[in-house]
Amino acid sequence: MSKKVLHIITSPQGEASVSKQLGNVIIEKIQAKYPNSFVKERDLAKESFPHLDGLQIGSWFTPAENHTPEQIKAIKISDEAIAEMREADIYVVGAPFYNFAITSTLKAYLDHIARPGITFSYKEDGMPEGLLKNKKAYIAIASSGVYSQGVMQSFDFVSPYLKFILGFLGITDITTFRVEGQRIPGLQETALQKGLESIVID
Repeated sequence: MSKKVLHIITSPQGEASVSKQLGNVIIEKIQAKYPNSFVKERDLAKESFPHLDGLQIGSWFTPAENHTPEQIKAIKISDEAIAEMREADIYVVGAPFYNFAITSTLKAYLDHIARPGITFSYKEDGMPEGLLKNKKAYIAIASSGVYSQGVMQSFDFVSPYLKFILGFLGITDITTFRVEGQRIPGLQETALQKGLESIVID
């Protein structure tokens, strides 16, 4: 059974990016499990999304037949990104730690994905319902310290946020892999290999 995989790359470090290396190996193992799978890359370091402004938000809440030329252009990037998300069966999200959180490029991207009535809605009882269902997500986290456990765990705003926002959109089947301790003597020598070896595709 083949799968459609969307690899969301967020690090500006190119091929030197550890989160990208981790994501690449996740994809290799997905392809080993699901031969002939199709992989599409969305590299946010090469094609960043604009931060939301009045024009962007206005285009979302204006009926399509009333869109100005500026609104048509503004909404296009969001529509295309959402179409990619809908089409994919599996997401691989690169998530390097930047000041304990996700990169601003990934945050801007997710802001364009999370659109009311398109990727989520509210039920009669007021509770949100994600509309991107029956999807699988793998998060590839890279950090200089250790945040999966121990005294620094409370400073991890990457994994909890991504799990929350993806779940809000309906993506609840989420697996996280990490390369951590890259700047810690005694851990940094084996951090990458340990992270790569932890990858198991369920």
